[in-house]
Amino acid sequence: MGPPSNERSTRGVGPWPGDWPTGDQWDAELLRDGDSRNVVDEYRYWRMDAIVADLDRRRHPYCVAIENWQHDLNIGSIVRTANAFLASTVHIVGRRRWNRRGAMVTDRYQHVLHHETVADLVAWARVAGLPIIAVDNVPGSVPVEDFALPERCVLLFGQEGPGLTDEALAAADAVVDIPQFGSTRSINASAAAAIVMHEWIRTHALGGECPGRRD
Repeated sequence: MGPPSNERSTRGVGPWPGDWPTGDQWDAELLRDGDSRNVVDEYRYWRMDAIVADLDRRRHPYCVAIENWQHDLNIGSIVRTANAFLASTVHIVGRRRWNRRGAMVTDRYQHVLHHETVADLVAWARVAGLPIIAVDNVPGSVPVEDFALPERCVLLFGQEGPGLTDEALAAADAVVDIPQFGSTRSINASAAAAIVMHEWIRTHALGGECPGRRD
């Protein structure tokens, strides 16, 4: 027997008590054996493709892009956060392979696309009509809380340490940063991504009726 799945990391629920529910979304194996996946209660016992289809109905209209020149271990965590904040798509730029361990299997529920180069990402964004908002603390960047994040956009993040490449910064329509007050020059890349994604959520999803919010 191999190691347990990263997804099966919660106590979950046991077999369905009583008569099984009817509907195409239900997974007979999960109803029979129980569901220990890391999913919200609403999706307990659902088939994976049914969950993805339901998420697709209400994904937010922003995307996340990550440069992947150094095989950054933060990418998995960023994918997991993008799933939590219901980003439309995650775009990996550069190396096709990335460490999925940090994603905790959320990449099964999140659309992930690959682009060989920054130019390829830019071409995709232009066709889609999406401005690219780069996130890096470089000269000329604007504090994210002072910037009006567009509802439809691509949030572009760089590597741990070096940040975004010069090509990515030059291609961006705007560059924002996260104000810091300690001695370190930068914060963890996945933490930065979570902060900026939540800023988008705070701006566009929490003010009124939010179909993706779970209280």
